Amino acid sequence: MTQQNLTLHTDKYQINMAYAQWKLKRHNNIRVFDLYYRKNPFGNGYAVFAGLERVVNYINNLSFTEEHIQYLREQPECYDEEFLAELENLKFTGTIYSVSEGTIVFANEPLIRVEGRIIEMYLIETALLNFVNYQTLIATKASRIKQVAPFENLFEFGTRRAQEADAAIWGARAAYIAGFNATSNMECGNKFKIPTVGTHSHAWVKDFDTELEAFRAYASVHPKHTVLLVDTYDTLKSGVPNAIKVANELERQGHKLKGIRLDSGDLAYLSGEARKMLDKEGLDYVSIIASNDLDENVIFDLKTQGAQIDGWGVGTQLITAADNPALGGVYKLVAKKEGKKEIPVIKISGNPEKVTTPGVKKVYRIVSKYSGKAEGDYIAFMNEDISKVERLKMFDPVHTYLHKFVTDFKAVELLKPVFVKGKQVYELPTLEEIKVYHEEQLGLFWDEYLRRKNPEIYPVDLSEKVWDTKMELISQKKAQLV
Repeated sequence: MTQQNLTLHTDKYQINMAYAQWKLKRHNNIRVFDLYYRKNPFGNGYAVFAGLERVVNYINNLSFTEEHIQYLREQPECYDEEFLAELENLKFTGTIYSVSEGTIVFANEPLIRVEGRIIEMYLIETALLNFVNYQTLIATKASRIKQVAPFENLFEFGTRRAQEADAAIWGARAAYIAGFNATSNMECGNKFKIPTVGTHSHAWVKDFDTELEAFRAYASVHPKHTVLLVDTYDTLKSGVPNAIKVANELERQGHKLKGIRLDSGDLAYLSGEARKMLDKEGLDYVSIIASNDLDENVIFDLKTQGAQIDGWGVGTQLITAADNPALGGVYKLVAKKEGKKEIPVIKISGNPEKVTTPGVKKVYRIVSKYSGKAEGDYIAFMNEDISKVERLKMFDPVHTYLHKFVTDFKAVELLKPVFVKGKQVYELPTLEEIKVYHEEQLGLFWDEYLRRKNPEIYPVDLSEKVWDTKMELISQKKAQLV
């Protein structure tokens, strides 16, 4: 796949800070940042991490072109030519650790950790947040839809309602990771080898003198892949009866009608009646597909009303994450490295949820050897090895009196090296491998953490060393304000 040069896919304040660090001769200082989000989207209990492949493509193609440099030269800040020369020769030399795509993740745990020269750390922030925030959001929305329709086919139909082309393509990919079966987006199908689906529009039907003529013409061209949109005029009096006529004609030709699509009206009632009509004619093999502003809530309600629907085409509500259109991921400085010395740093806020967790950290998923289920995630410093700990204390970092001891567990590190000193060391898995991995991830969790409404809060706990360091830095910063 052709990689885009998105080096200027950044905010101006990143360039201005990079310039200021360069002017102060601090631009080569080594800093560590965490990328994470603060609140699970959609009232959900988890998120599905996505976006890493695009991050890798971006980093590998990071370089300022002559056109970029000329554009910066024209800015009112009047950047020094020596600084522009620094950018012109810039290549990524840092280190990136990340969780794998398809991983079930939770609020306030590092999803990506980056370390390197501060000038590079500034420049990549916006793009990393943009890619991960959007794709993780869409993958999570798709996962919620998959929860309520685990056995039906799910089709991503959102291209025309996405904010723009890249959102449509990468959003469809994110949906596929989380359990969707196919997309209508041909470019996404081409790039990522995702199955594609398509029927026809109302315009096709209206272009012929009669609906039956339109159906017959379409079936004559696509006899092995015919799905007919039956609601252009009247679903039960015209659309379904005409579809049945075409289905019978296809049978006589040695083919079978694949399905009908409902795109308006009372989908529960119409699908039930259509199913009866089809079955009466011996067409029980014909699938009923529904579309029309669907999401997990509408699908759940339709199924409780007895809808006879075999496949769901989900568009606008998925690709735009309409009920929660931003994940709110952040990218925060957590440590400075001065030679061999590592200095943890903290951000204090009047909003407790915005206080950062300092230091260079790793994330363990604590999995019970007895049940095979995750007991919680555990954030520790790099020098803390809990793989040999026999009795692990886990406590809530907000309500510290809530704690438990875990024994007989397996500690799985979630952050894996992707780039080390500028070199990619991570082999990107195939999309199918990511999809399988995601299914395995779901199996790690008890249902109460995954349920769509009012999920139980999954523990994301700090080691005592991390918590003590955080409290100490908070005390220090408050003392400086007195």
